[in-house]
Order: sequence, then structure tokens, then C-alpha cells
Amino acid sequence: MGERDMNWNRVEANATAVAKPVAPGAGIWHTLRSYILWSHERGSVQYDVMVTLILLFVFVSPKLINFKDKPVDHTPHPTGLVVMPDGEGGLIYQIDGSAVAGEDESARRGELLAIIEPISGEVTITKVESERDQSGRVAHYKVWVERK
Repeated sequence: MGERDMNWNRVEANATAVAKPVAPGAGIWHTLRSYILWSHERGSVQYDVMVTLILLFVFVSPKLINFKDKPVDHTPHPTGLVVMPDGEGGLIYQIDGSAVAGEDESARRGELLAIIEPISGEVTITKVESERDQSGRVAHYKVWVERK
């Protein structure tokens, strides 16, 4: 029996082991790690805190941070330009007649190219038609172009 009592005493001595000393910031790091790894069950307070922080970021950050994602204001072209496909792979530009003041055909083509190329890049004019109003002035030009 004496031997048996000694075993129990030894077990009791081992059961009262001293706990490891805890570093002062270990609890904080453990908590941060659990939030980063999303290791909390749904419906727990920690889960609700994480979801609340995410929602706050989504809804409040656009007001506080300039993400530079606003649409660019596009002002219409001052010449009243309309672009249409011609059905054969080219484009038809309809340009207001008041935007072109050239006297001869080559000057008009140069002005039409100066209006069209900033929009569509380098193109070749294949055909130009002028449509006149009732008083005989050019109302608009229809210009067929092909990309180079």
C-alpha cells in the first residue's frame, strides 16, 4: 500500500505544474491572428465585429479616401459631330457645316481631318458629301473614313 500512496503523491505533484509565463502582447497577437484568419464562428461577437468593420470600410472609406474613380466629364464636341458605322467596316462622320470654313476641296478635307482625327485616330477620307439646307448653305458634311 505504501507504494501505491507514493504513486498518487507523484501524480498530484505532476498535476500541479506551473503555467508558462505569458508575454504581455501575446493575447493581442492571438486576437489579431484569429481575426485575420477569420477563425470565429458565425453569430459570435467576434464575427459580428469583423463584419461591422468590413461594412464600415465599404461605406465610409469612399467619403474619406479619394480613390480617383469618378467618371470623367465628357463635353460634347463643339462641332456637333455624329459617328455612325457604314456597314462595311468604315465609319461615317456627320459634321456640322458651320465647323468647316475652307474655300476649296483640299482645305475642307484638311479641316474635316482636323476634326475627325482627334476622335478616331489616323484615318483616310474616302468620300465627302455636303447636305444643304433650304437657303442653300451647307447644313452638314457626311464624311466616310477608313482607319489606316
